[in-house]
Amino acid sequence: MKGIFPSIVLLLGLLLSPMALTAQDYFFPERNQAWKAAEKNQFKYDAQQLNTAVDFAKDNEYSGPRDLRQAILKGFQREPFHEILGPTKKRGGPAGMILKNGHLLTSWGDTQRVDMTFSVTKSFLSTVAGLAEDQGLIQNVDDKVSRYVWDGTFNGEHNSKITWGHLLQQNSDWSGELWGIKDWADRPPREGGLDDWKFRKLNEPGTVMEYNDVRVNVLAYSLTQVWRKPMPLVLKEELMDKIGASTTWRWYGYDHAWTVIDGLKMKSVTGGGHSGAGIFISTEDMARFGMVFLNNGKWKDQQLISEEWIAKATEPSVPNASYGYMWWLNQKDGTREWEGVPDHVFYAAGFGGNFIVVDQKNGLLIVTRWLEPSKIGEFVKQVYQAF
Repeated sequence: MKGIFPSIVLLLGLLLSPMALTAQDYFFPERNQAWKAAEKNQFKYDAQQLNTAVDFAKDNEYSGPRDLRQAILKGFQREPFHEILGPTKKRGGPAGMILKNGHLLTSWGDTQRVDMTFSVTKSFLSTVAGLAEDQGLIQNVDDKVSRYVWDGTFNGEHNSKITWGHLLQQNSDWSGELWGIKDWADRPPREGGLDDWKFRKLNEPGTVMEYNDVRVNVLAYSLTQVWRKPMPLVLKEELMDKIGASTTWRWYGYDHAWTVIDGLKMKSVTGGGHSGAGIFISTEDMARFGMVFLNNGKWKDQQLISEEWIAKATEPSVPNASYGYMWWLNQKDGTREWEGVPDHVFYAAGFGGNFIVVDQKNGLLIVTRWLEPSKIGEFVKQVYQAF
């Protein structure tokens, strides 16, 4: 008995040690290194079912034209004054990756091809805001933006109430014009005439969510003022270089969206490709970005963005339980829910079927591109059926 008790204590200590809790280490590729394929029997899953899910993704390609200039003009033709204002690029075919703890289970399509990623850009923009708060450039996202941006963008009884959090959750109802585009001309309601929308009563900030790229671009402009640098440079230096992303990704703004800070002329970027522009990126670099969120803000052992920020960014907002800080949430009481998929899953989503799906609890990361958007819930459900 004397020898047994110390042995039990030692065993419990090993079981509860950090090494035991992280027995299946995440894999993080170096720059230009290929993703490491999972070894046979490393993870328990049904390979045949996973192949079925991949076939589903390949068979349900986004129905819009591969010439994305045409797809954009057709997709937003109902909007008054809509036009292409920034770069576009013809897209490739369906592509994607499924990773478990950073190990590649399967991939399809050309994962190194650079394509537009539309509103997935919003989750990158949100991350730049998080880095600003982590570094003290923004004291708190509950602060009014007018405290930081005093050039008139947030003047007036309504706009002066808007906080960073309102912009991040897309419930600010900011009213005005940026880069020649008026907020009311972005995705106007189907009912009523344009005058009804132009002269509507504004919603109190924080009460009603409305997907609106003009207001997202106001956030990008405001963050440019805070960082005093172009957002692509901030993203490159603070995140993408540190995760070994390739040199191929780009972040564009509208052709005429220039501002001057500290005597330097710089482009203010967009949070999507609604009128062109946004982030152009490969599937593999999207996966690297997703891995930071899968690992709760870390790349390897380096904390790049705080756990506190990720928790806030993935917390349901009051007006829409399916939306956080420009991340979509799989919440049962929200506007979007994927049946058969855990409710703790969160994801970035963009026009044309671009998605980064993150499941921290199960170490699962899914990137899929050019999947018919209405099929994403069924696709992810099929992936989970493989486990």
